[in-house]
Amino acid sequence: MIKIINNPEDFDRAMLLKSLNGKKMLAYLKAYGTGYDFCRFYKIENENGYGFMFMINSTLIICSDYDIYSDEILHFAKMNMPFRIEGSQQIINKLKEDINYQVLGRTVFEMLPDENTRNFNELQVEFNPDFKEVYEILSEGFPNIADFGLWYTDTSHRCRHGVSKVFTYKGCTTASIVFDIENDVLVGQVATKINSRGSGYAREFLKWLAMFLNNLNKKAYLLALDIRVSFYREIGFREVMRENVLERQDIQKESIAKGRLADES
Repeated sequence: MIKIINNPEDFDRAMLLKSLNGKKMLAYLKAYGTGYDFCRFYKIENENGYGFMFMINSTLIICSDYDIYSDEILHFAKMNMPFRIEGSQQIINKLKEDINYQVLGRTVFEMLPDENTRNFNELQVEFNPDFKEVYEILSEGFPNIADFGLWYTDTSHRCRHGVSKVFTYKGCTTASIVFDIENDVLVGQVATKINSRGSGYAREFLKWLAMFLNNLNKKAYLLALDIRVSFYREIGFREVMRENVLERQDIQKESIAKGRLADES
């Protein structure tokens, strides 16, 4: 059975705190509560156990400690047709057999601090950037990003509620804190303007960000699809785990191949 959640007390916080996807769900719950149609939360229950799902920005995230895959989850995915499906791997790996989505490999990296970043010029980091400038950077790297109005509404809302934070470096590189839950941080939306690529700015900035967050006693992670894994290995970040995500093949935007870079990284 899949049931929409209207009461925040219906969540199993302990379960959700076990995974990055669960923490992302808790972050959006903190930002939006259960009263918005575009951010919907669900509880899944069957004879094997229970879990939770939520839909946000055309992404479906599924979290469970149990193997609760069912025809009901399949029908839910086919009815809503999210652009991306991610979360509990035991469910994702069964769902991929029954739905016409491409399977993308993704690596979770821990952002390890680098002592060499102590010479980094923090004055070149903008801690409260103009969101229009941030969007200009992101739109060059992420052709499948939502239009500015939707992106701005969501990002500014999460920042106002203390869930997220946006940075820029030298006016041409950006990264965001997607969530900060119990000192575990997910970093995403990393991009550099086209005319500044190859400068090493993203590398410098991410090394500094890892040190900055470590100095705040936070453990930082980022997610990278296979096409970006080598970049984060070269930086010196530690591979924590591999997982699969599912992505629609039938949406022809500017470039689906390029859009795959628009994961969290």
